[in-house]
Amino acid sequence: MAQSKVRSYIGFCIKARKITLGSNAIGTLSGGVYLLILDKKAAKNSLRFALKYKRKFSCPLMLCSENFEDVVCKKECKLAAIRDKNLADAIINGGDTNYELYTEGGD
Repeated sequence: MAQSKVRSYIGFCIKARKITLGSNAIGTLSGGVYLLILDKKAAKNSLRFALKYKRKFSCPLMLCSENFEDVVCKKECKLAAIRDKNLADAIINGGDTNYELYTEGGD
């Protein structure tokens, strides 16, 4: 089975060290975040952290409906921050149905 473009772009972020994994690590960043990706199956508390960081960094938030731990190669990881503008744009425009932009409404 062919790997999706978005999954490949996330792999590029990992190789280039332009991704920060986990809410605690993301909380230590002071800027330079262009996209947040949250596991769709994450707990409400993780969503709360993701929305807090979305406001802090003024960046979009995407929800991932595939197994996010496998995508980022880290067990129990539910949230990631992309720190490269071009890769973030490529992920947003990747057209993968497993990834959707989060629109705030009803929380």
